[in-house]
Amino acid sequence: MTAAAASRPAFADTLLNALGPDSVLTAPDAIAPWLADWRGIYRGNAQAVVRPRTAAEVATCLALCSAERAPVVPRGGNTGLCGAATPDSRAQNVILSLDRMKAIRAIDTVANTLVAEAGCILGDLQRAAADAGRLLPLSLAAEDSCQLGGNLATNAGGVNVVRYGMARDLVLGIEAVLPNGEIFEGLRPLRKDNTGYDLKQLLIGSEGTLGVITAASLRLYAATPERQVVVAAVNDAGHALSLFELIYAKCGPRLQAFEYFTDACVDLLLEQVPTARFPFGARYPAYVLIELADTADAAALEALLEQVIGAALEAERCVDAVVSSSLAQINEMWALREEISEAQRADGPHLKHDVSLPIESIPTFLETVEPRVRRLCPDVRPIVFGHFGDGNLHYNLSRPLGSPRDFFQHEGEALTAEVLDEVMRYGGSISAEHGIGQLKREYFAKYKSPLEQRLMREIKAVFDPAGIMNPGKIF
Repeated sequence: MTAAAASRPAFADTLLNALGPDSVLTAPDAIAPWLADWRGIYRGNAQAVVRPRTAAEVATCLALCSAERAPVVPRGGNTGLCGAATPDSRAQNVILSLDRMKAIRAIDTVANTLVAEAGCILGDLQRAAADAGRLLPLSLAAEDSCQLGGNLATNAGGVNVVRYGMARDLVLGIEAVLPNGEIFEGLRPLRKDNTGYDLKQLLIGSEGTLGVITAASLRLYAATPERQVVVAAVNDAGHALSLFELIYAKCGPRLQAFEYFTDACVDLLLEQVPTARFPFGARYPAYVLIELADTADAAALEALLEQVIGAALEAERCVDAVVSSSLAQINEMWALREEISEAQRADGPHLKHDVSLPIESIPTFLETVEPRVRRLCPDVRPIVFGHFGDGNLHYNLSRPLGSPRDFFQHEGEALTAEVLDEVMRYGGSISAEHGIGQLKREYFAKYKSPLEQRLMREIKAVFDPAGIMNPGKIF
């Protein structure tokens, strides 16, 4: 017996014998890259990393882990922001990566469906749909590294929710493995199946705490090759809301995205992202990025956008606007919005709040939350942006200029309480699209009603009575 084999936990040998050395990593240096989240906030332990190729191999792994009572941590592309795919400190943890399950099983352009395995990269699925003349509308900043299984496990949102809904709205069926190793065969691509509880929806958004999604059947839509983008300057969020009402009324289903960001975001972008291109000659308090998309007739789409923006300027719902004139300019405009998170990351440690609110409450919320934050810390820098059209704001805070990097280790808890208390005052949610994971467990316990928590725990007990699935997440 080698020294490495002698130091391995006995259960790691069980996994090796059942699944083979090609699918199970046990050496500490091989496991190490799998133990942390991409933001570097969380780091845990594990005795093995299992990388199955089929749902049957996932079932074998979970059945063995269930018998051993070994905790299982499902892991996708590691692009999450709440630590849901990172193990805790227990040495018995088994990380289950779906990264080798990346087959596209079927694309049907009659039924307009795509069936893919959980390890598929979202961007690859978008391109496969486009090659078939269809659109997979789920679109995220991390789409070229995030995986489908993680998208569904966290019910990802993104920029097109205003038109197509969240990830769960795109799912017709799933295949999943339950904690005891049973395979839930639910891939039926039916638009209508009114036969009792919709079990797939319990697994979607459960962050790997109920089972492991291994494949999904997704809705496809007609391709929308014609796109028009405008960045409009507004005086405040109230004007952004008024502009949204006008755009939605005039453009209807062509409205694909309605994004909001403040001038403080632009300051950070221009400082931290050398490639950023600001389209205006003057600066304004805030901006909205609007995208319209249609199946055909570029001239009609362009005329519609120019007409509605003209009406908005005349009615003073916005104060300036730049309409895209090329694909390159569309990409530059989108970069203004999509690079904000990276700019804030380059600026240093910051405090994230992914919240949702009734859309009509956003302007008032922004007016009332900032004084609460500044009473605690006058020089903190609110970096506010998000998917205004579906009520999702990223109300992030950057530390005061010149403050130490550990500023939020001391001040973060009190600042977050101010923000989330104000969110709940307006009937909002403490997590719009990032989930709970490890980051928001205490806030979940504080703000979710006792009845909702009890029902969720009871559902968890039905699916996972041994409590092996992703322990320490959500609850």
